[in-house]
Amino acid sequence: MNNRPGTHRRPRFRRDDPSAAVSSQTFSRRSRPRPRSNPRVNLDPENLKNGLAQLVLTLIKLLHELLEKQAIRRIESGHLEEADCERVGLALMRQNEQIEKLRLAFGLEREDLNIDLGPLGKLI
Repeated sequence: MNNRPGTHRRPRFRRDDPSAAVSSQTFSRRSRPRPRSNPRVNLDPENLKNGLAQLVLTLIKLLHELLEKQAIRRIESGHLEEADCERVGLALMRQNEQIEKLRLAFGLEREDLNIDLGPLGKLI
């Protein structure tokens, strides 16, 4: 026996004592993760497509609203001539029509494109 400080002695288990020994099979079962009851995720490609379309159209609608507000600011400040005001207004109207066509094509409601912007309020 080595009783010097700093040396460690591993405990020995007696082979004839069944309570002291843990089989390697039992130990390895404990360390394995348990299988989930349903490891598969049900992914429907149609729902994914509509979810992505909803996200993209929401972002486009947000950008449209920002462009519209910026155009109104510029018109009210007098930085745009009358012909430019007409062009901007027409472009924004056409853009809004295209957003509506896409929204209808994907079967989305107007509320589906509405997001909460926090302190700024709702998008629509």
